[in-house]
Amino acid sequence: MGTLETHLRARRDAGQALLVPYVTAGLTADWPDYLRAYADAGADAIEVGLPFSDPMLDGGTIQEASDRALRRGATPGRLLAELSTANPGVPLAVMTYANLVFRTGARAFCERLAEAGVTGLIVPDVPHDEAGPLSEAATAAGVDLVLLAAPTTAPARLRGIAERSRGFVYGVTVMGTTGERAALADSAGPLAGRLRELTTCPVLLGFGISTPEQAAQACAYADGVVVASALMRRALDGATPAEVGADVAAIRRALPAG
Repeated sequence: MGTLETHLRARRDAGQALLVPYVTAGLTADWPDYLRAYADAGADAIEVGLPFSDPMLDGGTIQEASDRALRRGATPGRLLAELSTANPGVPLAVMTYANLVFRTGARAFCERLAEAGVTGLIVPDVPHDEAGPLSEAATAAGVDLVLLAAPTTAPARLRGIAERSRGFVYGVTVMGTTGERAALADSAGPLAGRLRELTTCPVLLGFGISTPEQAAQACAYADGVVVASALMRRALDGATPAEVGADVAAIRRALPAG
């Protein structure tokens, strides 16, 4: 399969709008089934959240999902062991927070990701100008470190993020936390345009993209989308992996295809 970035570049260059749905690891006993359902529904890669007790960038839905996973006894070691046998057939990018990474040690953590079959890492509370050691550890383990850019990011900082990010550049469409929203933020298009001028790495938009229509609108500006809270709300409300997979399939059908 190659690296996360190699896979996403190939899909993009073939004319495919990129779709990266999210699941909170450990949310349910059968949580790896969501991975397989997403892949069957046309996901190009999957973002897997390792639950953390203080998820500062996550809104109420992802916080609730993380709390539920933690109450079920989820730990990074157990979740990565379960992930290693999931085999969804598409690249996986783990999203978590710096506390979990550096408590283990950046090199050891990235090596554990690679052993579990993970090829991407997102750590939103590590700023790009402090990400050097983590980036080196990720690269040594064969894991792409994905960096985030916001609508208010200054030009020089935006350039640094675009140059350092691997896998894809994660464009945060709003200032605030994750969560479902009624409309795509007006800042999404300008942010994607600025990033695409600075990098050939795929640019994906996320935070608040909740419907197939919003995803299609975002893909008019960017190479693809990350969809998280809307899917986790469905799972929290009791939707099965097959049912949430059907939601992912509906988003896929709304996106441009090569």
